[in-house]
Amino acid sequence: MTSYPTPAFTRPALAPGLLGAVVLLAGLALLDNASGYFWIKAAVAVLALIVCVFAWQAHQRWWLLPLVLIAVAWNPVWPFDLHGQLWVAGQFVAALVFILAGVRIKVKNPENRNRG
Repeated sequence: MTSYPTPAFTRPALAPGLLGAVVLLAGLALLDNASGYFWIKAAVAVLALIVCVFAWQAHQRWWLLPLVLIAVAWNPVWPFDLHGQLWVAGQFVAALVFILAGVRIKVKNPENRNRG
């Protein structure tokens, strides 16, 4: 038993959200390399689906729409032929969605010993 307080909630989507933003921003360097950018698209799609699972578990379903759109737009199986400045802007918007979702998705901590 520790005397340190436990947090009232956890942020399970923070790590995959920040990792997704880092992958998207690092992927800007590989936009012209089709084989290298394939792995960026795969990582972004998987991380978006992982954050979707955390959003579903936290009962914050409004995050599902932008995250599913990211997973579909960056899917490597049926890729969209998107390029140019609009695609680069989409990279930044998707990174912002990942960061916001990671920070805003919260789950109550079941081990909260601060009650009382």
